[in-house]
Amino acid sequence: MTPSVAPDPPEVPLTAWAPLRRPVFRLLWVTWLTANIGMWMNDVAAAWLMTTLTTSTVMVALVQSASVLPVVLLGLPSGALADLLNRRSWFMFTQFWVAANALILCAVLATDSMTAPLLLALTFGNGIGLAMRWPVYAAIVPDLVPRRELATAVALNGIAMNTSRVIGPAIAGALIASLGSAYVFLANAVLSLIAGFVIMRWRLETKPTVLPGERFIGAMRVGVQYVAQSSLMRAVLLRIAIFFMQSTALFALLPIVARDLPDGGAWAYTALLASLGIGAIATAFWLPRLRVLITRDGLLRGGLLLQAAAMVAVGFAPNVWIALPAMMLAGGAWLATVNTLTVASQLSLPDWVRARGMSIYMMTMMASTSASAAIWGQVASLIGVPWTFVAAAAAGIALWISVGRLHFASEERDLTPARILQEPVPAFPIEHRMGPVMVTVDYRIDVARAAEFAAVMRESRGNRLQMGALSWGLFQDTSEPGHYIEYFLDESWADHLRRFDRFTTADADLRERRYAFHLGAEPPKVSRYVAEALDR
Repeated sequence: MTPSVAPDPPEVPLTAWAPLRRPVFRLLWVTWLTANIGMWMNDVAAAWLMTTLTTSTVMVALVQSASVLPVVLLGLPSGALADLLNRRSWFMFTQFWVAANALILCAVLATDSMTAPLLLALTFGNGIGLAMRWPVYAAIVPDLVPRRELATAVALNGIAMNTSRVIGPAIAGALIASLGSAYVFLANAVLSLIAGFVIMRWRLETKPTVLPGERFIGAMRVGVQYVAQSSLMRAVLLRIAIFFMQSTALFALLPIVARDLPDGGAWAYTALLASLGIGAIATAFWLPRLRVLITRDGLLRGGLLLQAAAMVAVGFAPNVWIALPAMMLAGGAWLATVNTLTVASQLSLPDWVRARGMSIYMMTMMASTSASAAIWGQVASLIGVPWTFVAAAAAGIALWISVGRLHFASEERDLTPARILQEPVPAFPIEHRMGPVMVTVDYRIDVARAAEFAAVMRESRGNRLQMGALSWGLFQDTSEPGHYIEYFLDESWADHLRRFDRFTTADADLRERRYAFHLGAEPPKVSRYVAEALDR
């Protein structure tokens, strides 16, 4: 897909609002804000409605699980579709899905047929819309802004999310108090329809290609392989899982906190959520300066500790007025941590696999959320909400310490497309579907440098697999020391040709490091073989 980004003149300073100068980003950012207002309205109404349908602490906590479980189950397929299909059309469809689900909720409430299990099922249906929407939007953002504005753009998305966290619950609380929950779901339907029609105004340019589209299952496999072979992505996924395991306790049990506070109720729940959003928004404005003053490891460590302390303070708060500032601190810590990890994941993914990679990021985040909501709900039924917050904080800190530090700077790579390789011209016609294709590369190296060569080839193995190789191997010639054959298999000729579109500056650098070991004036010989179908 062709990025619609024009480079800034050098004299333009980078501010917190810089990405909003770009019309396409501004249009989609407003759409994202609108969609998230509807999401928060739906979640608040569903959580509060559940407290009127049952007294079970577990059922209330399961509303959070039901809203995010679809992301765990459908995130990767959705990410694959976002990479394979027109991203504009897919983004638009997600909004119409959410609108349809909200209208069904309205109809059920209008007929007085709502039950706790049915509410969980319809909350799950709304979560499907989130599962489809989040990967495609995450994949679009880096195409709309220059690399230097990406962190700011992600922070603006955090502002949108947390502004919606303020506006959505406020609207939901007012509608619940005055008209009833059905009108909250109706408003969500209207906002989703508006967002869908706004997306129609966006005209996305697609990059022409003569290759057939990737197969759906194969696209998911490649997405998983890319993330599995990225040390940075593995580290980010581990950190985001730990952080959401800890912080989910606060989100899942907040309705219980609001209900049990003196003079608490729906208004208290709305105020606490709004305070969380206000803290996050305020932190977003300070993030550019914080990134200069504090390392990314420091931001992550400080965010986790501050969120843990604020969560415990909310749990033991004697009244709403003490809980409100603690919620603001929790919101600021949440924004700083999640923004740092999101930017790290975005910078580690090239465009061709970005939606799949971000869907795996989101799946990890939501899997941790969904499982933790159920676990902390059970724990709260045994030891109470305040001590559950203590347990969650202690578990999060202990796990964070146990996994050690993340090192981002050394892992960042230049993933700008590098159009420097010529596609092979076969000596006979080869159909795109033919395969598998075996590629061999012939190296002759100095035996004294064998250990260095092996280290680079281990890195090359991950690189080949990231681009979709079915298998990879390195063989040494038993009759000639220093003679090595590298091989890898691609599923089809079309998949092999896709490598040339996916080649980045970082791949080119790694290729030069491999070739530097080769002795001789000519580069290593590359041979390609396509599987022969033998008739019986």
